[in-house]
Amino acid sequence: MEYTYQYSWIIPFIPLPVPMLIGVGLILFPTATKNLRRVWAFPSILLLSIVMILSVYLSIQEINRSSIYQYVWSWTINNDFSLEFGYLIDPLTSIMLILITTVGILVLFYSDNYMSHDQGYLRFFAYLSFFNTSMLGLVTSSNLIQIYIFWELVGMCSYLLIGFWFTRPIAATACQKAFVTNRVGDFGLLLGILGLYWITGSFEFRDLFEIVNNLIYNNEVNFLFLTLCCFLLFAGAVAKSAQFPLHVWLPDAMEGPTPISALIHAATMVAAGIFLVARLLPLFITIPYIMNFISLIGIITVLLGATLALAQKDIKRSLAYSTMSQLGYMMLALGMGSYRAALFHLITHAYSKALLFLGSGSIIHSMESIVGYSPDKSQNMVLMGGLKKHVPITKTAFLVGTLSLCGIPPLACFWSKDEILNDSWLYSPIFAIIACSTAGLTAFYMFRVYLLTFEGHLNVQFQNYSGQKSSSFYSISLWGKGIPKTSKKKIHLLTLLAMDNNKRASFFWNKTYQIDGNVKNIISPFLTTINYRTKNTFSYPHESDNTMIFPIFLLVLFTLFVGVVGIPFNQDGSDIDILSKLLNPSINLLHQNSNNSMDWQEFVTSASFSFSIAFLGIFLATFLYKPLYSSLQNLNLLNSIVKRTPNRLLWDKIINVIYDWSHNRGYIDALYTKYLTEGIRGLAELSHFFDRRVIDGITNGFGLASFFLGEGIKYVGVGRISSYLLLYLVFLLIFLLIYSFFNFNFIFVFSLYLKP
Repeated sequence: MEYTYQYSWIIPFIPLPVPMLIGVGLILFPTATKNLRRVWAFPSILLLSIVMILSVYLSIQEINRSSIYQYVWSWTINNDFSLEFGYLIDPLTSIMLILITTVGILVLFYSDNYMSHDQGYLRFFAYLSFFNTSMLGLVTSSNLIQIYIFWELVGMCSYLLIGFWFTRPIAATACQKAFVTNRVGDFGLLLGILGLYWITGSFEFRDLFEIVNNLIYNNEVNFLFLTLCCFLLFAGAVAKSAQFPLHVWLPDAMEGPTPISALIHAATMVAAGIFLVARLLPLFITIPYIMNFISLIGIITVLLGATLALAQKDIKRSLAYSTMSQLGYMMLALGMGSYRAALFHLITHAYSKALLFLGSGSIIHSMESIVGYSPDKSQNMVLMGGLKKHVPITKTAFLVGTLSLCGIPPLACFWSKDEILNDSWLYSPIFAIIACSTAGLTAFYMFRVYLLTFEGHLNVQFQNYSGQKSSSFYSISLWGKGIPKTSKKKIHLLTLLAMDNNKRASFFWNKTYQIDGNVKNIISPFLTTINYRTKNTFSYPHESDNTMIFPIFLLVLFTLFVGVVGIPFNQDGSDIDILSKLLNPSINLLHQNSNNSMDWQEFVTSASFSFSIAFLGIFLATFLYKPLYSSLQNLNLLNSIVKRTPNRLLWDKIINVIYDWSHNRGYIDALYTKYLTEGIRGLAELSHFFDRRVIDGITNGFGLASFFLGEGIKYVGVGRISSYLLLYLVFLLIFLLIYSFFNFNFIFVFSLYLKP
């Protein structure tokens, strides 16, 4: 076993040969490499599977031995400065290794079919394998400098994958936004690392925590400066994990391929910020102000992410805001000191959200076969509905992931979220009320996503409220003629939430029609799904291939059963909580109690409360969204009830405020654009004006003065002695007059002074 630990340093580098060989192949043998492009999926999956086997073995050893293994070697030594590189195998590393490898393998397997038609297939797998290498290096790092190196590599891979389809301006803008936003947090992280080195003289975690504790105990450190350094370290985690106020990049990151959203922006990269805070928690826990600030940022992100997801129409953006909210739960738990609950939710959420993202990818894949590739349409939930008849496997899997995220027992996220909610009541009743309310909002918007996507009838047309068909492509029904016209109606709550950016609403119809010849000719370029060998044409949404369904099925199993590892029950007085056994060394390092067991009566009471909140959110979503035309009747009933009260105007204002807040992303992006982007642009223009008019003006002024002086001298120097003598006499006369004037004044003043 010691032999396995000794050579664990190779773990991050096992997936590295794939991007290297792809790059060499594209340079030396481009034609052969491109022709055999599907072959590269096999070594990518194989090498990451080897890492997964090693990770599982190391985790088993951690459970059995409850030990921490670290090995370092000196990289450079100069006088008193020594920079060491190494690797650290502890419970936190084991958990992250298993998450990265298991989700990564499933995403690679899924991507082989999902990206098979794309010209950038090889580039995609090269980026993905290099990302896996960077992420594995990040979680096994033993010091802050090493973490920062892999931290930047992970950010670079994220930039490349978000902008994978860089020919689309919106994707290019999204990757730039992610890059710039993360630079803010990464700069703070770098300053925090340098500040801590100035205080402690070490980058190593094993020395860092001990030195800081001794300095604080002996009152030998500037506490304000130490707090500032910890705050800067936390800024890096805020940006990477999309916490308020550096969360604005995550929804736009959905412009990358859907498998990237599942791996990077749901399970691994965004978890890097949570990992960093968990790794540095022995340092943060010594500074109460930092812990309070972490919990405050967490609870703000929890509520903000949930409210921004309420009226989103893009299925991936809805899941992105959900990810942001759930990461806020983890950050809240870490700020409260609930180390175990945070990592437990990190595990359960990773598998549940990966399932939802891969399920959404299957949905988008099926919609693209009808409306052609256009993410603003194929990802728009308003265009969906009734998909349960066409994609039943995806529908079932998506429902399992939705129920898990809603907190329905006995699915995975129920156990972890319930633990965080219980701990929040002990920490702060205000935070607990917000966290519980957000749990209800989570159930509402997640079931809204499910109902808009799968329930009702397939909806692929838009019409204006005036009854006039719009001139866009979707004004022609894909199901032929005979679709009833809508009458002018007042916009109510549900139609408002279902409207797209152009203020057009959609309705479900009972009757469908076959595609007629004219429409078929118009949409024929969009009905072709390009596979590796064949081209298929579909008139209806269809279930994805088995290579895409298989990873979804495995994630369903994870979502169903992964919560078992952290169920805190005692049986015959013996602790059977696997997660607590694994985390025991880290929990002891934090000087916390590892006994999180509860009896059945306590569990039933806690579960009943959290289940009631989730059920209320699901009920409201079902009341409003299943199906749309029935819900409009329910809404009319609700509106008629409100109409009898004098507060109808207030009701409409509240609904409009909620919709506008969610649809406009809480106005945060607009504020950043107005006061940061435009402010920086204005400052740049002012600097440009100062440089041109002042700095260059002074230089140009001396140049012009020299020019005019030279011009004047040119006319004086005519080569005639008489002219020179005349000029000499003139200047001499002027000099004598000035001299006489000052000399006369001097004699006059001096005589007055000497006069008795």
